Amino acid sequence: MSAPDKKPLPENIPAHVAIIMDGNGRWAKQRGLPRVAGHRAGTDNLRRVIEACVEFGIRTLTIYAFSTENWRRPAEEVNGLMNIFEDVIDRELPELNKNGVQLRHIGRLDELKPAFANKVRGAIEATRHNNRLVLNVAFNYGGRSEIVEAVRRIVAEGAPPESITEDVLAAHLYTGGQPDPDLIIRTSGEMRVSNFLIWQGAYAEYYVAPVYWPDFDKEQLRLALEEYANRHRRFGGL
Repeated sequence: MSAPDKKPLPENIPAHVAIIMDGNGRWAKQRGLPRVAGHRAGTDNLRRVIEACVEFGIRTLTIYAFSTENWRRPAEEVNGLMNIFEDVIDRELPELNKNGVQLRHIGRLDELKPAFANKVRGAIEATRHNNRLVLNVAFNYGGRSEIVEAVRRIVAEGAPPESITEDVLAAHLYTGGQPDPDLIIRTSGEMRVSNFLIWQGAYAEYYVAPVYWPDFDKEQLRLALEEYANRHRRFGGL
């Protein structure tokens, strides 16, 4: 029997995969570690998944890194997360550039410390010409607030009501100009959307992985792609 990474990939690879990276805290708890250790393990895992996406030919990857609701967590955990994310940018940016990854941010930066927000903007600028993989990082992101902000921008532009179409609204979302996700994966076995890409994911296929995010590896991604390839997408038709 051939090794897992030698198995042929399905022919129908989704162009855009989105991942709700869930289960870091429970992964740490199982091991008697503080929750922040789980978040660090989760960010370490991200490089492996990005590399697998590049290898598998996925063109766009969107990851749910920090929601607008996550601010409600204990201050110690939130501060630890911010420090981890800053470290990740410093540590991973050269490798992302080398692999042709274009970083984009979806969400709001105005609630972050100015130095951190500037670091995010610098990483986006440094990778903007890369075209092997677009990596959308949903940070300080909420699907409902995204739609509200889009509507506010349309109103501020003075658009008459009859001119507002689905295409117009989609163009004003954080992901304006990008394709909607074909496949949305949630790790940890939980079955919730959690306010993630609720407009863009209207016709996405969903896949729930039975492992926590730090254990979601290349083979787990392959299983998700195989499941996706076996589905028939109807987009409301027959």
